[in-house]
Amino acid sequence: MTFTTVKVSSRFKKSIGRQIDSSRKGRQDWIGIPFCLPYIIVFLFGTIIPLFYALYLGLFKQQMIGGSSFVGLANYVKALGDTLMWTSYGRVFLYFWIQTPLMLILSLVAALMLDSQRIRHIVIPRILLFLPYAVPGVIAAMMWGYIYGDDYGLVGQLFHVFGVQAPNLFSGRLMLFAIANIATWGFMGYNMLICYSSLRVIPEELYESARIDGASEFRIAWSIKIPQIRDSLMMMLLFSLIGSFQLFNEPSILKTLAPETINSSYTPNIYTYNLAFTSQDANYAAAVSLVVGVITMVLVGIVKSIGDREGK
Repeated sequence: MTFTTVKVSSRFKKSIGRQIDSSRKGRQDWIGIPFCLPYIIVFLFGTIIPLFYALYLGLFKQQMIGGSSFVGLANYVKALGDTLMWTSYGRVFLYFWIQTPLMLILSLVAALMLDSQRIRHIVIPRILLFLPYAVPGVIAAMMWGYIYGDDYGLVGQLFHVFGVQAPNLFSGRLMLFAIANIATWGFMGYNMLICYSSLRVIPEELYESARIDGASEFRIAWSIKIPQIRDSLMMMLLFSLIGSFQLFNEPSILKTLAPETINSSYTPNIYTYNLAFTSQDANYAAAVSLVVGVITMVLVGIVKSIGDREGK
C-alpha cells in the first residue's frame, strides 16, 4: 500500500514537473518577442508597407484627362523594355566591378596589417581608417568634388605644379572611377573593421602550429586567416553589391559639377527619382523601382548561392 502510494506520488510529481517545464519553455519562446518588436515595427512600416504601396501604384497610370486609371501590368512591362533603365543598370554593374574588388582588397590588407601585431598603438591607425565612414556621403561627395577640380582643386593644382594638364575626372571616361574612389574612401574603414573583428576571434593555436611547421606570415595570412573569415568577406561582397546598385548620393552631388556627364538616368535610383519628382510620373517610377529591386535581389541570391556552393 505504501509502495503504491509512493509510486503514484512519484509519477504525479514527474507529470507536474513536465507541465512546469513545458510552461517555462513556452514563456521562454515568447520572451524574445518584445525585444524584436521595435525592429518588426520599423521593418513593417519602413519596408513591407511601402513595398506593397509601390506595387499598388505601379498598377495605375495618371492621366491629364480622367485622372488615375487602372492599367494592370502595363507599367511593369514598359519598365522591362525601358532602354534608359537597362543602360543605367549596366552602368552601375560596371561600377560594381570597378569599386568592389578595390575596396575589398584594401580593406582586407588593412585588417591583416592591423592583426599582424607589428603595429604599435594600433588604436590610432584603426580610428584613422574608420574615420571617413563617419563623414556623411553627401559631405564626402562635395569634398571630393572640390578635390577633383582641374583648375582650383587639389588634383588640378598638383598637376599645374609640374606643368602638366590635369585629367578631367568629370569626363564620361573617368567619372565611374572618380565615384568609386569616393565610395572606397568612405567605406573601406567599415569593411576593414568587419575583417579585423573576424580575425581577432581566430584561435591563436592555429598560428602557433603553422609557425612551428615553418610557415611564413604571408603563408599564414593566405592559408589560415583569409579562409577563416570567408563568411565575413562574402557578407562584405553582398553589401557592396547592394550598395552599388543603390548608387545615388555621389552622382547626385557631382551632377552639378558635371551635368554633361551625369544625366537624369545615370543610375537606376537617379532615374527613378527623376521620374517621380521631375517628370511627375509616380506610377511608372514605382514600377521601375520594383523592377530594379527584384533584379538586385535576384543578383544577390545568385552571388549568395555561388558563394555557399564554393564554400562547401
